[in-house]
Amino acid sequence: MSSSKKTTSSLAFVSKPALLSFCLLAVSIGTDYWYIIDVNKPNSQDLSSYSGLWTINEANRTSVIPSFTANMSALSKADRHLLELHRAVVILLPLGLVLLVFGWIFGLVSSLAYSTKLLTGTAVYFLVCSIFTLTGVSLYIQYHSKAMEEFQRTVSPEDLAYVDVYFGWSFAMAWLSYSLELATGLLLLLAAKITQMKGRYDCGVAVATL
Repeated sequence: MSSSKKTTSSLAFVSKPALLSFCLLAVSIGTDYWYIIDVNKPNSQDLSSYSGLWTINEANRTSVIPSFTANMSALSKADRHLLELHRAVVILLPLGLVLLVFGWIFGLVSSLAYSTKLLTGTAVYFLVCSIFTLTGVSLYIQYHSKAMEEFQRTVSPEDLAYVDVYFGWSFAMAWLSYSLELATGLLLLLAAKITQMKGRYDCGVAVATL
């Protein structure tokens, strides 16, 4: 009896990385430090900025990224491509966040139910969630790579020497969330295998005692 409780408790522990991955992704989506541009040109106004999935903050002014409100017909092909990439990001990552809520519930239930099939199904579910997050983050990298190319075309090489661009801690949290989603899926697969092996062992012991 104590062995069963111990095993169930260890399986329930698997749900903790899932909860942490949800918290990290929620903070990541809700904060504005995905991408940072530092301009250190002397004797000039502050042109530094930082941006999130929804807004751009520059010179003490916040502007909303018009991914769904922009007039696409009035934009160039490059600008339309950028907005399409951004749309995909702001759809995939929040959708992945919603899926994580259900994944955490499924993970907790399957762990407490001590069911191999439920554990395996939940593991696959979390691996799918990790694909959503990975795709969203990868598209964001592509989005800012294209945006940086456009930025370099409009700024002289002399001015570019004073510009530093890098991803911020909000972006890092999204990567951590992806890592935990992947780890949760793999841990659940391991838990399913252990549960299956223990079930066979218990069945063999029961047969041997007959």
